[in-house]
Amino acid sequence: MALLDQWLERLRNARDELVANPRFQRWALKNPVTRPLARRGARAGLDLAAGFVYSQVLVACAQLKLFDVLRDGPLSLDALATELALSEPAARRLLEAAASLGLAERRGAKYGLGLLGAAFAGNRAALAIVEHQPLLYADLADPVALLRQEKRGRLADYWPYSDGVAPEALSAQQVGPYSAFMASTQPMVAQEALDAYDISRHRHLLDIGGGEGVFLAAAGARAPHLQLALFDLPAVAARAKERLEESGLLSRADIHGGDFLNDPLPEGADVATLIRIVHDHDDASALKLLRNVRKALAPGATLLIIEGMSGIKGAEPLDAYYGFYTLAMGRGAPRRVEEIEALLREAGFGKFRLLRNALPALASILAAKAV
Repeated sequence: MALLDQWLERLRNARDELVANPRFQRWALKNPVTRPLARRGARAGLDLAAGFVYSQVLVACAQLKLFDVLRDGPLSLDALATELALSEPAARRLLEAAASLGLAERRGAKYGLGLLGAAFAGNRAALAIVEHQPLLYADLADPVALLRQEKRGRLADYWPYSDGVAPEALSAQQVGPYSAFMASTQPMVAQEALDAYDISRHRHLLDIGGGEGVFLAAAGARAPHLQLALFDLPAVAARAKERLEESGLLSRADIHGGDFLNDPLPEGADVATLIRIVHDHDDASALKLLRNVRKALAPGATLLIIEGMSGIKGAEPLDAYYGFYTLAMGRGAPRRVEEIEALLREAGFGKFRLLRNALPALASILAAKAV
């Protein structure tokens, strides 16, 4: 095996040296056999170099509500300029950029939705994520300084619990922005998870770090017999109580406020969920959390970890996104499935199963049993 590895490494080194050679690059573009591959590589390089500009075009479309404006049908340039409160040259520049990215589409003398634009128009949660991104983009203006920890990320202030603030000290005003953001983006995660896992097989669900109760409400709608419980910071739990009362589910739900790293968690659930929680914590904190969860669960109970995971086929770029997002946030990192399983095993879980789901780029679902 060692000889095979050495041979493969020599082959990769030879490949890298060849592809880095300008003469080979020019030859590959001229050769009709290699030209399609060379062009795809050049396009991929362009997308990487210009990707930030693409993202800013998308942000501008979202902030100007372009997808809402075009949802009822195509409009002329002058009509769009009026709707967007832009000059005609500025509107044309934005629309041409959007059309080049599939967000808009030229239709004769008018502009309509492109395929991607139509998808965004029908997904408010995805648009909420897009409108949140400028915070991250500001932190990434100097990525080397961020890597060297020479600057503090603005995202650390947006997620106040990541900055070592005592949970009980966080006010409703402090938790409001991020709680509302999580609530607006949670429906698509909830749908993905509940389509992949039959929650109705259980009798009692505990959602740990459950925010405003969006997932809890979705699970309750899928399984009318399911007893519901939520645990989050006191100020967040108060928001969850209001939401569940408005949805008519509060009579089925127990809402608990506290610190999930240090306070005892409610017992009695046969299924618990951690949704976009574990990758927000370093290994020591994640292990502490998982041990606390294990104390609350009887042997045989199920734990579902639902979040973006590293190394998942079809979701490879999440390493870049979550790697730098958590860096700007000030804690946590994306983990491979085997790394999460190692933490779970140390905390008292086993019988792991990575569920198949439709959109792993959104989230993956890892099931484990309390042993």
